[in-house]
Amino acid sequence: MYFLVHVKKKQYLCTRNMNCIMDNNSIEMALLEPEERELVEFIMKMINDEKGKLTPDDIMWVLDLMDDYLEEQGLLREDPKTGEMEYLDGEVDETEQLNYVLNAILEEGRDITGVQVQLIQDAELQFGIQHGYYTED
Repeated sequence: MYFLVHVKKKQYLCTRNMNCIMDNNSIEMALLEPEERELVEFIMKMINDEKGKLTPDDIMWVLDLMDDYLEEQGLLREDPKTGEMEYLDGEVDETEQLNYVLNAILEEGRDITGVQVQLIQDAELQFGIQHGYYTED
């Protein structure tokens, strides 16, 4: 069993005998499903030169917003039998999706630029193509 320890404004995931293994961003990454973690790591590598101050948390937040958009468009839904989210066939208007995410950024006051969101969108698309989730058109 792990618990959080706060030291000098950082968080660490620790065992009872104080074997601490991760800082704040690593904790978030450790809690992701393996495929989600692979996606975030892929995006971090793809946008490394351009990412500025983006953290894994920023990327996960943008990805969640992208999924929220898909859900609103009827392209993502929860399977009633398994409870898993499933993507449905259809076309995504990337400009609309970008505007959806940018509006959420403005509402939340997050320090993420439109260029950074576009880089995340592009990297997520490349990941999907490489893993056979999407086809290139």
